[in-house]
Amino acid sequence: MVFSGFTFLFLFLPIALGLYFVLPSIRLKNIALTVLSLVFYAWGEPIWVALLLFSAAVDYCNGRVIGRYRGKAPAKVCMVLSVVINLGLLAGFKYLNFFIGNINSLFGLSIPTSSLTLPIGISFYTFQTMSYTIDVYRGNVPVQRSFGKFLLFVSLFPQLIAGPIVRYSEVEPQLSERHTTPRGFVLGATRFMCGLGKKVLIANYAGAAAVSLLDGGITGGSTLGSWLGILLYAFQIYFDFSGYSDMAIGLGRIFGFKYAENFDYPYISKSITEFWRRWHMTLGSFFRDYVYIPLGGNRKGLPRQLLNMLIVWSLTGFWHGASWNFVLWGLWFFVFLAVEKLIGLERLAKIPSPIRLIGTLFLVLIGWVFFYYTDLNAGIGCLQRMFGAGVPFVNAEAKLALTQNIPLLMICVIGSTPLFGYFGKVLVGMSDRGMVHPSLIAIPAVVYNAAMLLLCTISLAGSSYNPFIYFRF
Repeated sequence: MVFSGFTFLFLFLPIALGLYFVLPSIRLKNIALTVLSLVFYAWGEPIWVALLLFSAAVDYCNGRVIGRYRGKAPAKVCMVLSVVINLGLLAGFKYLNFFIGNINSLFGLSIPTSSLTLPIGISFYTFQTMSYTIDVYRGNVPVQRSFGKFLLFVSLFPQLIAGPIVRYSEVEPQLSERHTTPRGFVLGATRFMCGLGKKVLIANYAGAAAVSLLDGGITGGSTLGSWLGILLYAFQIYFDFSGYSDMAIGLGRIFGFKYAENFDYPYISKSITEFWRRWHMTLGSFFRDYVYIPLGGNRKGLPRQLLNMLIVWSLTGFWHGASWNFVLWGLWFFVFLAVEKLIGLERLAKIPSPIRLIGTLFLVLIGWVFFYYTDLNAGIGCLQRMFGAGVPFVNAEAKLALTQNIPLLMICVIGSTPLFGYFGKVLVGMSDRGMVHPSLIAIPAVVYNAAMLLLCTISLAGSSYNPFIYFRF
């Protein structure tokens, strides 16, 4: 079940909202949300609910033991056990065939591969449960003694499938006490509809155009067509994933939960360092706090810092998929992050902003080529076309594709900037300070939400292209 599907929008969500708000106590609301979340996850793959429950039970029990024997050997054993089990699950379901395939190729063997499918969201919920036991071991969060509350933290459907990666410390107080207000409901619903619009009205159209350019062969080997295709893919993945994050944050707000932001207009970045401070921020902070800093972070000399960065960015790429193209994607960014570290951001800041902006976008687009093509030969072929190796700069098909997609590109460019978000924040701020009556915010928001739902419904009814890119991670 996806947020941008009719089943969710017109069946699951109305039932969830009606049931949640009719129940009188936080305990009953939590039970309802947990059951609804398990149903949501089981809708497409019922068998993997057992894996989700197993992961939650393992880390709940480990957390209890760590809390009881804090500072003693059993606590350390359970913390290590949590990491081993979670990474083992991730390796077994996501990376086993990758390792088998490479061993077979390297040694000429014929080890059979696994036929197990990848459980949706496993990369997200294993990180969340594992971070809980690590934080309990570090003494950063209290032990959760209620398995029901812990299961709610793990399974809560707004962020279960594709993040943001929610840490226990962020939601722990909200599991026992949270408030839902009319204002919070309106703001949450508006954030959800904003994300739905990003996904359905922008990402889907950009993605369909990108596929036709990058996979459909309509460019006939055109440099312009290849650049246009990867640019549209860059917009697709941004509006797809940030749209999902907006929907998750909005749904959480409706039910009284506050989640961390996951995107901060990354395409306005003027360095690769800044880009990764703005892109998938919850994943970046996870690797920083649970990998980079424990490795030594910035506390040691420059060679060790670069080694730590190399490890982190290799893992960041590998986290996205069991394929060498994702590893190369991570290493591509490592190279330029290392260069920026060696040069110093202060020196780079002396370069005119437009040049830094264009240069950063150029490097990011090259990176998306590695991300898009799991077949390395296909990716290399795309790069060759992008740089005009034996192909014309433009042909008739590329001209037509550019002409047809100019309005979409304009919308994507404007939507990638803080312009609309800025006006929204100004209006909400004015309402908070009593400068305007709350109804002047609520009424336009309701009209906007109704119009957005109508437009998205019409779009979904007329299109069969509705993937969520990050579901496969």
